[in-house]
Amino acid sequence: MTKQPDVIWLNTSPSLQYFSKPLLGYLSRELTVQEWEYSQSQDEASSLLLAVELLHKHLKSCNQPVHLIGHSIGGLLGLLYARRYPEKVKSLTLLAVGVDAAVDWQAHYYNHLPFLCRQKTLSAMVDNLFGYQDQRTVKRLIRMLERDLNCSLSPHSLFQRVSMTPSEVPVPLMVCGSLDDIVVEPDALRGWRPWLNPSDRLWLCPEGRHFFHFFHFQLVAEQLLNFWKSQSQLDALCSSLRL
Repeated sequence: MTKQPDVIWLNTSPSLQYFSKPLLGYLSRELTVQEWEYSQSQDEASSLLLAVELLHKHLKSCNQPVHLIGHSIGGLLGLLYARRYPEKVKSLTLLAVGVDAAVDWQAHYYNHLPFLCRQKTLSAMVDNLFGYQDQRTVKRLIRMLERDLNCSLSPHSLFQRVSMTPSEVPVPLMVCGSLDDIVVEPDALRGWRPWLNPSDRLWLCPEGRHFFHFFHFQLVAEQLLNFWKSQSQLDALCSSLRL
């Protein structure tokens, strides 16, 4: 019998999944972690609503609520799901998701593209997302970003940019980001504060840019485990008070 997951990582960018591996490996030492992936071809239109329903179809097999976690658009997917099906979500953790939850690296890419050629724009994005890298690594990262442009769930394109109005989240929420992220800047993360409940958390990593959870996976994992533990303790206290 397959063990029920404690945590489900929502992956909407298969070409960038490499950057979540160290974090998920660390978390899996303590909890049962499952990855859920949404992928599409270049010919398919991006549909967050379709992804929400496919995720719900998958979570119907879980007999208890789970912790959802996602980076960037993966986090946006988790947010949309939690608002529609809160009974299936034990908590939601957003990594690099600002108060306008639709903003991702592709939004920045398309904003800069009119002023530079594609390759120069991608090269600049590598520097912004990852900091200085040697030329061989830069070329590899450019190829990964190109694949992400073609096959990820991002709602942005050359012809439109999407934004999302913030509102309350009906499940326990943790928002994480990095102080030196130029895609989702600290002020965009602090914008969540009016929407946080007393037991929710906002945590900023000192550095690591947009993929801080890759560069500082152990530090991030410790924050997540502490948050989930606190939620379990709060649930236990509430249950005892209802007896």
